[in-house]
Amino acid sequence: MLGNIHSIETFGSADGPGVRYLIFLKGCNMRCKYCHNPDTWAKTEGEMKSAEEILQQALRYKRYWGKKGGITVSGGEALLQIDFVTELFTLAKEKGVNTCLDTAGNPFTREKPFYSKFEKLMEVTDLFMLDIKEMDEDEHKQLTGQTNKNILDMATCLSDHGKAMWIRHVLVPGITDDDGQLHRLRAFIDTLKTVERVEILPYHTLGVFKWKELGIPYALEDVEPPTKEQVEHAREIIIPGYKS
Repeated sequence: MLGNIHSIETFGSADGPGVRYLIFLKGCNMRCKYCHNPDTWAKTEGEMKSAEEILQQALRYKRYWGKKGGITVSGGEALLQIDFVTELFTLAKEKGVNTCLDTAGNPFTREKPFYSKFEKLMEVTDLFMLDIKEMDEDEHKQLTGQTNKNILDMATCLSDHGKAMWIRHVLVPGITDDDGQLHRLRAFIDTLKTVERVEILPYHTLGVFKWKELGIPYALEDVEPPTKEQVEHAREIIIPGYKS
């Protein structure tokens, strides 16, 4: 089983608990207007590596992980390579390694064969970091080109199966910062039983140069990152018990 690898970071600190070995996979069906990694969209042109090879490379850094660290697979959209991720995580659990999946949930469906594969993936995944971009389906389609119904269903599925989750939301001024939508997101999170952490990720422009290099028009050229006050306001709405 080979995975199509975009890149690897050996010392990640923002993609799961502790110090993480980060594997970014190629391929994504969503076209988020603020994506900072459009170079991961294509499902080709990556480096093909086996799960065994990736794990052996990761284990070289195990002494730095401590009790909480481990490996995180991200993208692109990692669920597009669900067979590879499941094999990698299965091998990792055999070595006692903590496993985390960073996903936007777009490929999720309860239809087979995907759902049968997803059930196996849940068994070997310690933490799911799920990016919920918008609650309103029409707004979600405007922002990403895709529906969000199956993404919200994935969150419910993870909750029903007792799988630990971190929920993330990217705050884009004028687009994903509407108070009504933030309250809807908070209400949805309150229905989930296994959310361990909720994060507001401020929109940034660090990846805009990649759009230009790829020759893709960037639709948010005039959008500025949120102010500290805007971020704090969103956190007060979304994060239970949060006080600035």
